[in-house]
Amino acid sequence: MKKFIRENSLSLFFIALFLLAVGFQALAGWQDFNNSQLSHNGDPIGFGRYLLSSEFGVAVLENWQSEYLQFTLYVVATVWLLQRGSPESKELDNPGGESDKEQKIGPHADESSPRWARVGGIRTWIYSNSLLLVMGAIWFLSWFGQSITGRVAYNEERFDHHQAGLSYVEYLGSADFWERTLQNWQSEFLAVGSMAILAVYLRQRGSPESKPVGAAHEHTGVTG
Repeated sequence: MKKFIRENSLSLFFIALFLLAVGFQALAGWQDFNNSQLSHNGDPIGFGRYLLSSEFGVAVLENWQSEYLQFTLYVVATVWLLQRGSPESKELDNPGGESDKEQKIGPHADESSPRWARVGGIRTWIYSNSLLLVMGAIWFLSWFGQSITGRVAYNEERFDHHQAGLSYVEYLGSADFWERTLQNWQSEFLAVGSMAILAVYLRQRGSPESKPVGAAHEHTGVTG
């Protein structure tokens, strides 16, 4: 058990933080929702019902979709795009998908290579792009879930004000949907861009996200 925890401590740490954060978000959201209900002469709801509500669903999914969009774009953008001096970038003379030899694909694979890297054909292509495919799929599903739950929540508010609800297509073109979406996208793009630039000049000793403390600013694709 100690070995398992040590070898998986990074993922376990963030899973624990995620569970704590989403749990406290649910409690805070439930209290806020019931306070709003009471202020509008409505009836409060139970915690279990809140967890299944569109209000909680859209609050969670609008953040998930933006996070996975960030990583999806980052995975594909860093194949071709470069940033001089950043450890977040590949070396300046090595853009693109690289050769089969460099990637240990097909006949260049060794005994420790995953099977789908050795077999060739469509399976190797899928495995070669599996991170992008899975990240992109999670982003799309989260975005789709946000659009569904967001429409339900938005229409519930319109019904409370005796207004007609919007169809799904109408909601996709609404200001509410794009305000929810873009307020998350802009923060994710800023965070990734800041990391790429700040890592050129700033250091964190021992972190693989940073260059060695003594590395020159212009060194690119070097991690500590």
